[in-house]
Amino acid sequence: MAKPQQPDDTTHFGFQSVPKDEKADLVRDVFDSVATRYDLMNDLMSAGMHRLWKRFTVDQAALRPGNVVLDLAGGTGDLARAFSGKVGKDGRVILADINAAMLRQGRTRLIDAGVAGNLSIAQVDAENLPFADQTFDCISIAFGLRNITDKNAALRSMHRTVKPGGKAMILEFSEPSKAIKPAYDLYSFKVLPVIGKLVAKDADSYQYLAESIRMHPDQETLKSMMEEAGFERCRYHNLAAGIVALHIGYRV
Repeated sequence: MAKPQQPDDTTHFGFQSVPKDEKADLVRDVFDSVATRYDLMNDLMSAGMHRLWKRFTVDQAALRPGNVVLDLAGGTGDLARAFSGKVGKDGRVILADINAAMLRQGRTRLIDAGVAGNLSIAQVDAENLPFADQTFDCISIAFGLRNITDKNAALRSMHRTVKPGGKAMILEFSEPSKAIKPAYDLYSFKVLPVIGKLVAKDADSYQYLAESIRMHPDQETLKSMMEEAGFERCRYHNLAAGIVALHIGYRV
């Protein structure tokens, strides 16, 4: 489904049109608000399914000991923790996010879990990654691309920093099948904000979540964007009837 076009100096923040230079601050406010309840809300609003989607992503990553991995928009560290166990003591995982509050939660969780010393944390902007060219064997971003102001810039930055033969993996909400769309819309706009209000004390942030999903590129559009950024052999896997999709592309 094609998304509405924006003037060059504005972008989407949910269903709102905002100046591009304001979106990052608005998104930061959302995640500052929900950081301490983020993991609980993920379990509640997906009925625990997000754990299966992330497990599938880890399996598809097919990491080997010694690999170097960047987990972008990694938040509280679910994927980074799993990747750490796959790459072993000779590998390295960087948990990266632009939001300091989310990284604090991630750091606490990883320390509590006793994650090995092959994992570090960095606050970075995905649109301009502060890493050398061809650094990573794998770059992942889970449920974070839709919050980035310039998605194309982020994809180009990912392509620049992944090694030849390496891959980028984008796990994100996407376009569900027509059969379930009415029920999905009802849940997203009527139920989800109520859960957010009751559990996270923040209905507005979860209203934004529902809106941001609707404004995100659908499966084929995102695949084309990855190809335009330079990735090859791009493909995607629909999960939960397309509610979520895992896109994979390689640097050749």
